[in-house]
Amino acid sequence: MYNKAFLIGNLTRDPEVRYTTSGIAVARFGIAVNRYTSKAAGSSDAGNDVDFINIVAWRKLAEICKNYLKKGQPVAIEGSLQIRKYEKDGQQKVYSEVVAENMQMLGRKQDAGQKIVQDMPETAASSEAKIKSDDEEVPF
Repeated sequence: MYNKAFLIGNLTRDPEVRYTTSGIAVARFGIAVNRYTSKAAGSSDAGNDVDFINIVAWRKLAEICKNYLKKGQPVAIEGSLQIRKYEKDGQQKVYSEVVAENMQMLGRKQDAGQKIVQDMPETAASSEAKIKSDDEEVPF
């Protein structure tokens, strides 16, 4: 048996993170994925339909999604499809979602990079860059 989903779409809402009673992070968000449709009988042209897919991420990936994903941002999700059935008000309901295993931010690197750099603590690499800039002022 093999259950794997690969999706590329835009976030429909910011990730909402909650924590289980044992402190495990769970992020939920949605993505809009375009689906090409061929000409229907009697239709003048082909078009695109949009599917709205629910995504859930757990643990560290949930924290990353919370910190770096925003509504409208393009993203690639790899995970598995999960379908749950439950009963509400005497009616049988079906809920489907993709449980994310990997996530990759897409789009312009400039937008994503600015947020990452702002949130990153000073590292050895940035300290090294400061030292090099100080050395440039001293003649050799």
